[in-house]
Amino acid sequence: MKSHIQSLLEQTIESFKQQGILPADFEARIQVDRTKDKSHGDLATNLAMMLTKAAGKNPRELAQLIIDTLPASAYVAKVEIAGPGFINFFIDDSALANQLQAAISDEHLGIKLPRPQTIVVDYSSPNLAKEMHVGHLRSTIIGDSVVRTLEFLGHKVIRQNHVGDWGTQFGMLLAYMEELRAQNGEQAQLELSDLETFYRAAKLRFDESAEFATRARQLVVELQSGDEYCNKLWREFNDISLSHCHEVYERLGVSLTRADVHGESAYNADLEQVVKDLDAQGLLTQSNGAKVVFQEEFRNKEGEALPVIIQKADGGYLYATTDLAAMRYRSSVLKADRVLYFVDLRQALHFQQVFSLAKLAKFVRNDMSLEHLGFGTMNGEDGRPFKTRTGGVVKLVDLLDEANTRALELVRSKNPDMDEATLAEIARVVGISAVKYADLSKNRTSDYIFSFEQMLSFEGNTAPYLLYAYTRVAGIFKRATDIDLSQAKIVLEHEKEKDLGNKLAQFGEILSRVVDKGQPHVLCGYLYELAGAFSSFYEACPVLAADNDEQKHSRLLLSQLTANTLQKGLNLLGIETLERM
Repeated sequence: MKSHIQSLLEQTIESFKQQGILPADFEARIQVDRTKDKSHGDLATNLAMMLTKAAGKNPRELAQLIIDTLPASAYVAKVEIAGPGFINFFIDDSALANQLQAAISDEHLGIKLPRPQTIVVDYSSPNLAKEMHVGHLRSTIIGDSVVRTLEFLGHKVIRQNHVGDWGTQFGMLLAYMEELRAQNGEQAQLELSDLETFYRAAKLRFDESAEFATRARQLVVELQSGDEYCNKLWREFNDISLSHCHEVYERLGVSLTRADVHGESAYNADLEQVVKDLDAQGLLTQSNGAKVVFQEEFRNKEGEALPVIIQKADGGYLYATTDLAAMRYRSSVLKADRVLYFVDLRQALHFQQVFSLAKLAKFVRNDMSLEHLGFGTMNGEDGRPFKTRTGGVVKLVDLLDEANTRALELVRSKNPDMDEATLAEIARVVGISAVKYADLSKNRTSDYIFSFEQMLSFEGNTAPYLLYAYTRVAGIFKRATDIDLSQAKIVLEHEKEKDLGNKLAQFGEILSRVVDKGQPHVLCGYLYELAGAFSSFYEACPVLAADNDEQKHSRLLLSQLTANTLQKGLNLLGIETLERM
């Protein structure tokens, strides 16, 4: 509905240009907002005040002219001027009912799909030298939610899991793997099953043995030069590491697959060419033996130019080099319109610099959008980054195990007579959903406090509350199995019916905000409000005990669309729904 009003206003502005009221080259920024007070209508715009200077008229005079020029619309019941020149739109109840009616049988719930784009999403990207920890959670699930929403809206999405599978630390790991194989044979495979222990043991050997360290450095050189023996060891290590990652992805319900892995190693062959191309354009500078790029717009507090290091003095490459190669690949091979990077906020300067350099060096097309969608940290109750009681990094799998255990206790307490298999399945969904929703419901750019007690609560904006809300709506249809709704029509009469209908009609607007800004918390907030609107509707408007069949059928259709919207919204967040809890 908001987009429809925007379209009417766009047509009005074009009419003003043709009449000479506005300059022909005038660019208007049209903003339409939902009103907080229903006495002011459903939607409002301050367009008249925005056009005052260009049109040379006072706001209220211009507001009236806009109203007089607006194209006729069956969706608009009336339009009024308020205050200094706001324009309030009242949506026609019958038109809204028709919109909701059409949404029930539409797989996209009546949402008008935008022009499709090719969008590359870079998310999760764990370091394969270690197991996934809680620090990987936000990138993984925020990225996956945005990916799901983009695909639902019809975009071509290319997932890119830019794993850390290259670099000097792999020489150390391969040397230790080689050493274990020589000593223990297949026993080495068992030791590799615990990557954290394996990494620590390899680091200890590197620090204590000069001979081991020399061998590690030699393996790095051989690996980067394409030696088949080293590459075989490296592939075996990566396979084991990726198996760990994908076990976690499966538990989390994340849509990343092995086919989406395109790590740092994928760009190794292009790194030398990146250096040559930057040098050919006169962008490289020597600094303490390293090859760097200085860009005037990036300076420190003292006014000194900040370098982007492309190649170290010893010939090694850095993240910037790999990122530039990846951007070139995503532009020239994947033909991306947008590239979204879900990487924590502490990398903001890095991405500003490499995005700017990629454009400057013409590694990417000018019309390709590069967007760093950073996020804050998950903190413990003490407000510091989440750690184990001994101060170590929390493995993601351990966090999920703990969530499952607590969810099982909670579900069992509410369903003491339920069989164990059903309890276990409900606990699995509730536990994983609670962890994901607790994160996704927070503003992406904010830090947040992780609390099992809060996330497993059945009150407030939590996964258990929304899962229960869905089962409550779905439960209506278990008691209405013999009712034929094929000829039923939605009629909005009661105020709570209209409130629920208006909330349902906002779903498309919400999804647009999710994909435009990479903000799943907007969808979480919407689903929570929708559940609340349904609860108010259900209390005020009897469904199965309605006054007559027409009213009952209409309210069942509203209930069905609510269930569909809740289920689809949760699915876009990567959360399964339950039919019972």
